[in-house]
Amino acid sequence: MDLNEIREALKAMYGGENKPITDGSYDQSLAVKCINGTFVGRKKDSVIVYRGIPYVGQQPVGELRWKAPVDCVPDDGVYEAYYNAKSAFGNGQLETGSLYYMDEDCLYLNVFKAANEREQNQEFLDSAEREQARPKGKSDEASDVKKPVMAWIHGGAFEAGGTIDPMFDCCNFIKENPDVIVVTIAYRLGVMGFLHLSHLPDGKDYPDSQNLGLLDQVKALKWVHENIAAFGGDPDCVTIFGESAGAGSCTLLPLIEGSHQYFKRLIAESGSVNLTRSTEEAIECTNRLLDELGCKTVGDLLKVDGQKVFEASAVNFLHQFPERDGKHLPTDTFEAYANGAAKDISILVGCNKDEMNFFVFSFGPEGWQQFAETRKKGKFSQMPADEKAVVESFMKDVDGDDFQPFASLLSQSWFNVPIIRLSEEQTKAGGKCYTYYFTPESPDPVMKCGHAIELAAVFNHPEMSADTGRAFDATFCKTMRKMWIQFAKTGNPSLTADLSPDGKAHEWPLYDTKEKQVMVLDEQDIHLAKESELKIVDWERTYFLTKYYAL
Repeated sequence: MDLNEIREALKAMYGGENKPITDGSYDQSLAVKCINGTFVGRKKDSVIVYRGIPYVGQQPVGELRWKAPVDCVPDDGVYEAYYNAKSAFGNGQLETGSLYYMDEDCLYLNVFKAANEREQNQEFLDSAEREQARPKGKSDEASDVKKPVMAWIHGGAFEAGGTIDPMFDCCNFIKENPDVIVVTIAYRLGVMGFLHLSHLPDGKDYPDSQNLGLLDQVKALKWVHENIAAFGGDPDCVTIFGESAGAGSCTLLPLIEGSHQYFKRLIAESGSVNLTRSTEEAIECTNRLLDELGCKTVGDLLKVDGQKVFEASAVNFLHQFPERDGKHLPTDTFEAYANGAAKDISILVGCNKDEMNFFVFSFGPEGWQQFAETRKKGKFSQMPADEKAVVESFMKDVDGDDFQPFASLLSQSWFNVPIIRLSEEQTKAGGKCYTYYFTPESPDPVMKCGHAIELAAVFNHPEMSADTGRAFDATFCKTMRKMWIQFAKTGNPSLTADLSPDGKAHEWPLYDTKEKQVMVLDEQDIHLAKESELKIVDWERTYFLTKYYAL
C-alpha cells in the first residue's frame, strides 16, 4: 500500500463521527445492546463491524487527563458504531500526524464478528471441536455455543499506533475464521498514558499516571467481559494478543491485580515484560518533559494543549514505557512470573529472527547511527567492565554490515532473551507456555526477518507487504493463523492434519526447561527444534541482560 492508499483506507475507517440515533431508523439486525448503550454496526460482505464503541463512562480529557479510566455507566440510548474513533496522542518524533487523527478523547474499541452467526456456529464446528465446545450433558441442539474472543492490543513502543491502522482491520481475518470474535483496543500512549507525576508538588492526586495505558487496557477487557456475550462471544474464553508494545502489554497485564478474571490466554509476538522502566527512569523522563515545556507542576501541565504536550514528548523518544512502580506492576517482573503470578494463564510467545533490523530499515543509516549512539551512552556505557567485555565479545562474533553487531545485541536484549526467559520462568512456575521462532525473510538485505514482519500474515493482509518486499506463502500464513485460532479456542496451538491448511499435523509441545523446544515458523517447513540448535539466545553472553530490562 502506498501513502495515498493508506490515507484512503483510514478515511473509510474514520470518515466521520458516531452520533446518537434518535429516530429509530436503524437496522436492528446490526444493533447490539450493551451496558452503556445499543450500538449499531455496519455489514461488510459477511462481516459485521462495530467501530468506535466507548469503554469508559468519561473520556480522559480536561481534569481527567492523567487520571485512571472511569467505568462506563448504564445507558438506554442507541448509537452509531460506524466510524473508528480518534487515535491516542503518542510521541511527537513519530510522523503519524498525516495518517492518524489524534486526540485525548481516545478510549474506544472495535468489534469484528461474522454475520449469520447461528448458521456459522454449526458450520465451523467439526466433530472434534464440537466435542470441546459442548457443555457436558448437552447435545448440539441444546447447546448455544458462544464464540472464543480474541482481544488485540496494538504495538508502537507505547508511543504510536492505533486501532485505525489498516493492518488491524480484521475483516479478512473474520471472513477466514468466522468461528471467533475479534476486539481491537485503543489505550493512552506516550506521556498521556505513562507519565510519572507523584514526585511533583501537586502530584499526589495522580497516583496512577505512570501506568494509565495498562489500566485502560484492563478497563477495556472489563467492558469485553461484561458485554461480549451480546455479540455472541464467550466472556470466559478471551485471549489477549499483541505485538511489540502490545505483546509487552499482554505479558504485563497478568501482573495487574484483578486482571485474570477478564482473560485466560495470551499471545505475545515480539515483546515481553522487559519493556518497562524503573521509577527513577520514569522521573527522569518526566523532568525532561517539564523542562521542554517550561512547567513545574501538574497544574502547569494541565494548562498545556494536548497537541503541544504531544510535540514536546519527542524528548523521550522510545523511553516512555510502563513503570515497575511496585503498585500496579512489581519491581521485578521476571521474578513475578517465576513466583507463579501468571501460572493460571496459558501463554504463546515468540520472536522474529532479525528483530532489530526493522529499526535499522525504518530509521535509515543516519537515523540508526544516531539511535545506536544514544543507546550506547545509556545503560550500555554504565555496565561493569566484565559485563561490557562479554557483550563486546558477542558483537565481535556477529557477521554482516556495520550496523549488524549492535542491532543483533539489541535484538537479544529487547526481544529474544526476554521472550525465552519468560518461557523459562512461566514453565518453572508450573504454567503453560508455547514458544515460537519466526524466520521468513524479506528480500531487502537490511530488513531480513525484522520486527513486525509477521503482522501481514497474522491479520491476513498480503497486500500490506511493503516492509517484506513480498507476500509470504499463502498456505504458510493460513496455517500460522490457524495455530493462533486453535490456541484461542483450546489453549493448545497444535494442529491435526485435517485441521491444518497445509495438510500436515503440527504437534506443538509445551516449552520445557530441559529440551527447550520451540516451533519454527519457517515459510517452507514449519517444524520443531531445540533452542540449542537455533541459538535464539546466547546463554553465556546475553542472557544476563534481562536485568537491565530495555537496554
